[in-house]
Amino acid sequence: MSLEQNLDPFALADALSNKLLIDGKLVPALSGKRFDVINPATGETIGHAADGVATDVDLAVQAAAKAQKSWAKLHPRERGRLISECGRLLNTHVEEIAKLVALETGKALRTESRVEAGVLADVFVFFGGLGSELKGESVPFKTDSITITQREPIGVVGAIIPWNVPLLLMALKIAPAMVAGNTVVVKSAEEAPLAVLRVAQIMNQVLPPGVFNMISGDGPGAGAPLVSHPKVGKVTFTGSVETGKIVYRAAAEKLIPVTLELGGKSPMIVMGDADVDRAVAGAITGMRFTRQGQSCTAASRMFVHASIHDEFVAKLKAKVDEMVMGDPLDEKTDIGTIISPEQFAKVKSYIELGEAAPGATTLRCSAMPTDPKLAKGLFVQPVVFTGLTNDHRVCKEEIFGPVTAVVKFTDYDDVIRQANDTEYGLAASIWTKDLKTALDATQRLEAGLVQVNQNLVVQPNMSYGGVKQSGLGKEASLESMLEHFTTKKTIILNLG
Repeated sequence: MSLEQNLDPFALADALSNKLLIDGKLVPALSGKRFDVINPATGETIGHAADGVATDVDLAVQAAAKAQKSWAKLHPRERGRLISECGRLLNTHVEEIAKLVALETGKALRTESRVEAGVLADVFVFFGGLGSELKGESVPFKTDSITITQREPIGVVGAIIPWNVPLLLMALKIAPAMVAGNTVVVKSAEEAPLAVLRVAQIMNQVLPPGVFNMISGDGPGAGAPLVSHPKVGKVTFTGSVETGKIVYRAAAEKLIPVTLELGGKSPMIVMGDADVDRAVAGAITGMRFTRQGQSCTAASRMFVHASIHDEFVAKLKAKVDEMVMGDPLDEKTDIGTIISPEQFAKVKSYIELGEAAPGATTLRCSAMPTDPKLAKGLFVQPVVFTGLTNDHRVCKEEIFGPVTAVVKFTDYDDVIRQANDTEYGLAASIWTKDLKTALDATQRLEAGLVQVNQNLVVQPNMSYGGVKQSGLGKEASLESMLEHFTTKKTIILNLG
């Protein structure tokens, strides 16, 4: 039986406060400690999250390890059926989940949070249908033997998720892991724990106790013990490069596999023959302005051919100017807030760096909200810089805010070089009407995801993951389930 829906996000936040979900039950942290969850649009405390530490992590992992034996024995299609049922149940809770995400992250309800909540449900339905695809192989070896391989679950998976798209990125990790026969312990981001907890609560109406556990807490207190726990056999992490390296080192001590989805500084190349209006629309989508640019794939470097540069910039500013900044829960709002004071200060510092650069032009877009209730909100006007060179820090470093630089170019080979001149390699796009140029760019751009004349966000069944410092492994596809959440066993039957 599903939980009763609660469309009041403030009441729901209060009801979920000070809880972890371990072995199918909502429980407080053993220490009783908690931390505040802040509405970034007002600065007000909307609830509290249980401050989990190593002892809480151990309870969650032990519950997952106990449940994993029986979960793995279920027929894969039955596991898939249960995961699909989770998706269908979550689909009936889309509105309440969306409002809760908007409240704790500052992401606009209409343009961001409702979309994420809907895709969340779809991911579980998608992976639920792949239970019968956990297939092995027949291997030619000897004529008097039958040699096969079979896929087996790893065991307990530790998943550490970020705050920018917490629900979708969690689903892309745990859905394939569970269908493959693993159980999971999710560590939520400190800034966005409540919607994740609500999703866990809803899914535990369907799943056996211990299959899906959720803890909240900070990285050193909860994340590190999860990675290092002896019964965790796989870690999947999304976050910063610096933290990803810490996770990788800790996992290496145990010799366990890791999937890392890290940062990005994604280039968008607009050729002189491109449809300017279409490219501008793609720039708005690609830069994730409705998410305040808080995206690893944000098109924060836009290389635009000199012949259309000025037209592109003018149209981009005009379109972003039309977007409304305001209360994330207001249906009229296009753009919400930055997630936290720390991130707010970081974004502002990069804007100041760009403004101080010789020859740079700063175009501030949209307009700050005027509602007095939002005076303490973490709102930042989107900024488009022109006149910066590709070696400027604004063009080199991941900002994770609504800041992009439009760089003028004339030479195609040189712009490919500039696009690849980064430590990151998550996403890229090329905008042109010329098929030869498009195909050439897709081969030469160093990124895990390259798109032509579009800037779609990650979708179920679209393999997603980066190269270079952007991470290890792929997510969102059948490939991710097979390669990252199972081990392959070789079996030889001697018939002689």
